[in-house]
Amino acid sequence: MALGKDYATQECSIARALEVVGERWTLLVVRDALYGVRRYNDFLVHLGIPRAVLSARLRTLTEEGVLEKRRYQESPPRDEYVITERGIELWPVLRTLAVWGREHLTDCRLRYFRHADCGTELGSYGECPACGTVVPVADVLITPGPGLDPDPADPVSRALLKPKRLLESLEADPA
Repeated sequence: MALGKDYATQECSIARALEVVGERWTLLVVRDALYGVRRYNDFLVHLGIPRAVLSARLRTLTEEGVLEKRRYQESPPRDEYVITERGIELWPVLRTLAVWGREHLTDCRLRYFRHADCGTELGSYGECPACGTVVPVADVLITPGPGLDPDPADPVSRALLKPKRLLESLEADPA
């Protein structure tokens, strides 16, 4: 029996959420948006995602209010995708999923997430152990870990080798 395309028979908020973010590429698009990726080509090269799939995911995330499409250039027309408050609210889900993946599926640290104010690495739930507070997403500093490729091929990965705050626009240098 083939898996259905939706969860219409499920009376469950998790099922409703999966209708929006349950496709295999979607949370990676949201992750990149949190990292500051905004431009179509940057999503494309960093994720290695097929163009049609990326276009569909960006359209769905925009329609659902997770991303907002903004024009940054008129001629030729070019848009960027900026994460919204609704999208930012997915940070705890992604943070917890990343911690789970690191603890159960990998041996190396790819990235550290730190409280920008004091430099302390965040706890499993996004809290700062030193300050005793849950750190707002805009105050999270992402820094490279020892498991990252020091010479990645794509410009987004190269830009992410430098410490930066989440949500700040990522400037990917194509060179």
